[in-house]
Amino acid sequence: MSKDYKLIKKDGRAKRGEFHTVHGVIQTPVFMNVGTVAAIKGAVSTEDLRGIGTQVELSNTYHLHVRPGDKIVKKLGGLHKFMNWDRPILTDSGGFQVFSLASLRKIKEEGVYFQSHIDGRKIFMGPEESMQIQSNLASTIAMAFDECPSSVADRGYVQASVDRTTRWLKRCKVEMDRLNSLEDTINRRQMLFGINQGAIYDDIRVEHAKQIAELNLDGYAIGGLAVGETHEEMYRIIESTVPYLPEDKPIYLMGVGTPINILEAVDRGVDFFDCVYPSRNGRHGHVYTNDGKLNLFNARYELDERPIEEGCQCPACRSYSRAYIRHLLKAKEMLGMRLCVLHNLYFYNHMMEEIRDAIDEGRYQEYKREKIERYQGES
Repeated sequence: MSKDYKLIKKDGRAKRGEFHTVHGVIQTPVFMNVGTVAAIKGAVSTEDLRGIGTQVELSNTYHLHVRPGDKIVKKLGGLHKFMNWDRPILTDSGGFQVFSLASLRKIKEEGVYFQSHIDGRKIFMGPEESMQIQSNLASTIAMAFDECPSSVADRGYVQASVDRTTRWLKRCKVEMDRLNSLEDTINRRQMLFGINQGAIYDDIRVEHAKQIAELNLDGYAIGGLAVGETHEEMYRIIESTVPYLPEDKPIYLMGVGTPINILEAVDRGVDFFDCVYPSRNGRHGHVYTNDGKLNLFNARYELDERPIEEGCQCPACRSYSRAYIRHLLKAKEMLGMRLCVLHNLYFYNHMMEEIRDAIDEGRYQEYKREKIERYQGES
């Protein structure tokens, strides 16, 4: 049994747990608020994050390596001190940039050669470098360096990529153990999550899950989904893969997703989520409610004195009307964007609280059904 993860309750395959870290206890299932470069886009401070119930902030290894530089962050005391955040931080390994910056990189056995998307300078990142950067950042949870193959890649490419990801994971584990033993390491209790890959090939996913489960890591992620496959394919892969990952460790579905995606994945045994949707949509005036998504740019809200959602306790809904926020957005005032982002992040964090309560009380299926029936705005 994991000493860090405590499985409190199961309701079907849905898990209710607690994950103990050096920076505090994470109640799961949890949604991690994405602050790629150590800030949530939309002028949201860490004080704001505390106020809207954020448990975990997520930052990106590649982006922080490019600027301001991980060595600078280390000199300033690590990411927690740098951004004034005292709760857990998960750092993505840079592996997703292997996928998203396809035109700027070359993959080899030793690692990946990038051109910086900022100034074009050459960057090399392999498993050891990714672990070193994340150790400098001193995050709570570090993600293993992997390749995220396209969901439409052919089987031969995917198998070779997954085999390399496994070899890279073993190198990450060795390097993290070394770094955590050094006197000048800021967080010597940094945790490592491995990543399951395999595109939409069930058998490759399952075999890879079995292999990485043997490494006894702190947690496990399912990567390479929500990158072009259908929702049905994504749910099928989660359903077939999760049973082969350790039940007594947290399972993290990377980069997912919509409220309905999250409800379906919790039902299949997932603990951790992250996605840019709430902040990205908020910056464009799209806000989440229990009855679907609203576009506050629509003329119908010009004279609407109601809050974004009746009964919502977020900073936007407690004080401002749809009409006022729409005016701010139309006038390109940053406050409009900020209020929408705060509302959306609160909506996601509050939904996760409801999910945890429903699992605790053995009514998750009923909760999920009612939530999806009401929520018609996004699939």
